[in-house]
Amino acid sequence: MLRQALTKNVKPLASRRFLSTSARLMTGETGSGASRPGGLREGDAFTRRETAAEELYIKQEEKAKLLAIREKLKQQKQHIEELDKHMYAAPPTPLPRHEANTT
Repeated sequence: MLRQALTKNVKPLASRRFLSTSARLMTGETGSGASRPGGLREGDAFTRRETAAEELYIKQEEKAKLLAIREKLKQQKQHIEELDKHMYAAPPTPLPRHEANTT
């Protein structure tokens, strides 16, 4: 009976983990900072630098798109003004008709 109690409580060597970290702590992308106490917001210097570079790229792309939209809007306004000039311009005066003399 003592033998059965000892074998039930002792785990075989194959099931022991030889790593100091558990599988739960190793979840997330490599270098994402998910396993750090502050989470993704408190990464190392490289992670913060990469995040800043991505945000700068996104801002530059959005600025370029906004400038393109403004330029297109300006062109459309000019086109509308030209159409208004043609629409509301005074019609040309007709040329005087020469009536034939029937006498």
